[in-house]
Amino acid sequence: MEIIFATQNAHKISEVQSILGDGYTIVSPERLGFNGEIPEEASTLEGNAFQKARFIHKMFNLPCFADDTGLEVKALNGAPGVYSARYAGEGKNSEDNIAKLLNELSDKDNRDARFRCVIAYIDRLGAEHLFEGIVNGQILFEKQGAEGFGYDPVFCPEGFHISFAQMSLVEKNLISHRGRAVNKFVTFLSQYSTDI
Repeated sequence: MEIIFATQNAHKISEVQSILGDGYTIVSPERLGFNGEIPEEASTLEGNAFQKARFIHKMFNLPCFADDTGLEVKALNGAPGVYSARYAGEGKNSEDNIAKLLNELSDKDNRDARFRCVIAYIDRLGAEHLFEGIVNGQILFEKQGAEGFGYDPVFCPEGFHISFAQMSLVEKNLISHRGRAVNKFVTFLSQYSTDI
């Protein structure tokens, strides 16, 4: 089954495709000829995910999903949250975002944080569905590892002593917020015919 993923993030496409497995093939908007900006102007993860999915669904009138993910840090009252990708500015630079996060936490004892991912799916009939995945953990004092993307080098999931960036993609997908959300999504899809 082919399904459109409303994103231009190659890292996300690769990560989600590896979770979905061989039964599903992700199609990017770029592959369908769309190279513009996909809007994400909502004030919540759920709002952003639905805004992106609706935008691409309306354009191609095909089943489509989108995700939005936020890092929520307890000592920062849930920040950066929905603004995680542009925490240090509109350039969406991961290095700058990490540097700002570590600076903001430099005088904080509480390093508790969680990644939260929401997936919005619009099926062939236009019905909307939402799936959520959460992983709790801690923000490290410095970057560790070279895998993954975004805040992965400074996030240590609960029950582990290494960062997401020190895990293989397979290891990360087993426990990650996105992995958990995608697995709920796959369970939903498997309960219906390919028409949905």
